[in-house]
Amino acid sequence: MRPPQHDQELDASGLSCPMPLLKTKLALHQMSPGQVLKVTATDAGSVRDFPAYTQVSDHELLHTFSDDLHFIYWIRRGKDA
Repeated sequence: MRPPQHDQELDASGLSCPMPLLKTKLALHQMSPGQVLKVTATDAGSVRDFPAYTQVSDHELLHTFSDDLHFIYWIRRGKDA
């Protein structure tokens, strides 16, 4: 699957839990509903945190990708931030 187009990028590389998720929440809050945020993280905890967060929020996890060093997420902002 080809990664979705995104409107904004957030590089959370090098940050430890819970900072990647907190910075993502702040970035999504500043975006308009329907826009897509691409997040790059290096914290392995993000593999658990991002899907859990999008399941309990109005946001949608569109796509994920990981390699040996990075975890990348595409999240569509919901109507409620």
